[in-house]
Amino acid sequence: MKHRLHRLIILLVCLALPLSLAACAGAGSLRGGDAVTIALVSNSQMTDAISLSNQFEAENPGIKLNFVTLPENQARAKITASVATGGGEFDAVMISNYETRMWAQNGWLTNLGPYIAQTPGYDQNDFIGSIRDALSYQGDMYSVPFYGESSFLMYNKKLFAQAGVSLPARPTWTEVAAAAERLNSDKVAGICLRGKPGWGEILAPLDTVINAYGGRWYDEQWNAQLTSPEVEQAVQFYVDTVRKYGEQGASSAGFQECATEFSQGHAAMWYDATSAVNTVESKDSSTVAGDVGYLPAPRMAKDDNGWLYTWSLGIPTSSKKKDEAWKFIQWMTNKDYIKMVGETLGWDHVPPGSRLSTYQIPQYADISKAYGPLTIDSINSTNQLKPTLQPVPYTGVQFLAIPEFQDLGTRVSQQISAAIAGQVSVDRALKQAQQYAATVGKTYQQEEK
Repeated sequence: MKHRLHRLIILLVCLALPLSLAACAGAGSLRGGDAVTIALVSNSQMTDAISLSNQFEAENPGIKLNFVTLPENQARAKITASVATGGGEFDAVMISNYETRMWAQNGWLTNLGPYIAQTPGYDQNDFIGSIRDALSYQGDMYSVPFYGESSFLMYNKKLFAQAGVSLPARPTWTEVAAAAERLNSDKVAGICLRGKPGWGEILAPLDTVINAYGGRWYDEQWNAQLTSPEVEQAVQFYVDTVRKYGEQGASSAGFQECATEFSQGHAAMWYDATSAVNTVESKDSSTVAGDVGYLPAPRMAKDDNGWLYTWSLGIPTSSKKKDEAWKFIQWMTNKDYIKMVGETLGWDHVPPGSRLSTYQIPQYADISKAYGPLTIDSINSTNQLKPTLQPVPYTGVQFLAIPEFQDLGTRVSQQISAAIAGQVSVDRALKQAQQYAATVGKTYQQEEK
């Protein structure tokens, strides 16, 4: 494991070199050596946290905060390179259940168990069990969730009613594609699906489609399976669907682009993260708020295909301000913060999917009745230890929990995105992807000999 991690570190350092700290400071300003520097992925929930952070500073006058925000793909490279090399730029980092266990095992993250135990009322047992377990290593949490998510299908109820289209309570992907065909027009896309390169972009939804069709990345002996009939059928379906009935410029559309398209009524359906409700149900920015229906992740050969993901906060072992960093992290992830967001910014801004108590707050339970129960069910029904129909040697639903996946997944995603753009065929894209996967698989086969 460690020699593979070392190769990954070298690669990520090279990728991250152009992203200087000064160039990527997206919020706040550098305040000198006394500041606690927090690296965040730039999305709406993190923007809310930054906007409220002056309250934390008022309550903790000895701590100044400096936020560094980046788009997801850039954030992953920068944060990984810094933490893996002990760079020390960041005192708190936003990571996920992909990184947490691997990084904890490699000694890159601080054990948060003692901090949690010494924080009255923090209540780690209030975290949704599957999310808490995904962020734990040897019984202790090494990062704590800001929000958690699975995935589901969102649809515009008005457009469906106008077109006389309906879907069953647990639709298949073929039924979804048929609905997309009927709803597609010059003005409205039948469905929005991510096409932007990145293992955390297009591969997030696509991997759940591959799982649904019975596909897998590797068999139990680490033989690559990306040209198997099941994977070929799933990827061909995905590419055909988004090319025929998807959004304009799909090969460069990620979560944010699809969120805009759907929330502005320019797409009839959107399959993506359950956390998207913060955007589509926002009365301030969404034209479809209150008119959205929600269905489970579509099925095929396999059911229960929602992914499991959480944006969480951890403390690199290289941080010199661990105590101050924990004070901020617990502020941003505790029950009081969730209530403050609801009361200050509106209950549609509440970060979802992390704490069970969130869904017991009367105001939030009321506004989330259309999607809250499905969010919890989707998160709880996802088994990242058994993500596929056939046995596999890896864990993870929409990702493979192996160090190489940041690079491997990115390379494969570029091939699929090129197919969506019409630059290569699906067959050619998967043959190239198979070569990438086979190279990684051989390193595991050699270690098992």
